[in-house]
Amino acid sequence: MPDNQNYGEPPRPQMPEIKLPTVNAGMLRLGVLVLLGLILVLTSFYTIDPEETGLVLRFGRYVRAEDPGLHFKIPFGVERVMKVPVQRQLKEEFGFRTLRAGVKSQYSTRSYGDESNMLTGDLNAAVVEWVIQYRVVDPYKYLFRVRNVGKTFRDMSEAVMRKVVGDRTVNEVLTIGRAEVALEVSKGLQDLCDKYETGIKVEQVVLKDVNPPDAVKPSFNAVNEAQQEKERLINQAQSQYNAEIPKAKGAALQTIQEAEGYALDRINRAQGDSALFTAMYDAYRKAPEVTRKRIYLETMNTVLPQVQRKIIVDDGLKGLVPLLNMGTGPLGGSEGGK
Repeated sequence: MPDNQNYGEPPRPQMPEIKLPTVNAGMLRLGVLVLLGLILVLTSFYTIDPEETGLVLRFGRYVRAEDPGLHFKIPFGVERVMKVPVQRQLKEEFGFRTLRAGVKSQYSTRSYGDESNMLTGDLNAAVVEWVIQYRVVDPYKYLFRVRNVGKTFRDMSEAVMRKVVGDRTVNEVLTIGRAEVALEVSKGLQDLCDKYETGIKVEQVVLKDVNPPDAVKPSFNAVNEAQQEKERLINQAQSQYNAEIPKAKGAALQTIQEAEGYALDRINRAQGDSALFTAMYDAYRKAPEVTRKRIYLETMNTVLPQVQRKIIVDDGLKGLVPLLNMGTGPLGGSEGGK
């Protein structure tokens, strides 16, 4: 028996011998090359979408811009690509947030009073919610000319809106001046974007909701109702005025014209009668007897047709009364006598 045998200890189990497969060095080199090639392909080629522009940075420095399509870059982090959506219309919301857009849009229930609470020019409070739609027209300026361009753009938008609202009364902001406010904010914000070289073009500013604060909303609504009632009464009175005044003016003008026509008629008749009398007098002076007889005949021609009963006697007849039949007629005789 061997000398190193320990008496009193059980024999140890014998582990089976495991033989590792031999690795072929050629296959290992091929696998490494394939892996490196795959990594090289995946990190060397990139795609720019149709609505984007790619800016290539080499060791963090801008070198070129790439149009939509498939492109190559130096792999292993030497060149890096930053994609900017230049054809997409972007938007920033102030005073509210849209959680899901659609037919029935969902909005956040969180309050954004720090953005929307503003003071108007007449020292009244207003809650202004608006949306700014914009596009990136210069990707280089958008990424490298201003640090944190998104926050800077929001700060500029809020500053311009507060300035414009602060120059107007609360009634202008809430009612008639909303379009002017949006237009002026768009122009002022674009001037700031150009001044700070943000590479942003402001497409549109839309005022969504402009309301008084909740604490004063009932009083403000009461004032608006009173103003609307005032305008309604004024319009009603103006309508009544427009209906009555032209009618009265027409009646007055008609009366004046009738009076003028009557006066003209009377004057013309008086002038005609005067001219007739003058002509008759001139004729009488030239032939008194003839004129007198003519006047007598004309007078009889006018008077006699109006007499119902006529008695014609000779001028030389004597004792006319006994011969007349003094009956029951209008002249003392019967209806059938002469």
